[in-house]
Amino acid sequence: MSDSSVDFAACEPVNDLWPSLVETLGLERSQRAVRQALDLQAMSGSAATVPVLFCETCGLALASTDLLREQTGLNSHGDRFVVLFSSRSATVQLVCPT
Repeated sequence: MSDSSVDFAACEPVNDLWPSLVETLGLERSQRAVRQALDLQAMSGSAATVPVLFCETCGLALASTDLLREQTGLNSHGDRFVVLFSSRSATVQLVCPT
């Protein structure tokens, strides 16, 4: 998926996507999905990308950190950030797993 396929500008930053994902999938499966997003970043990403986890499908993509910052104000520069994205609710959350 290319950066242009995800319109972060239409999204509202929230803090409830992670709890919602855990409620839907369970903690173990949610953590596994985030680890897979980080694996994608490690294998195919760069310092200029951030992994995106689609909450409804658990699909993965890489997006530009600059695009995310410009469209949402969220700064994802650094290691281990994952963007949770819900197209259904047009929301986005930046998480940094430990």
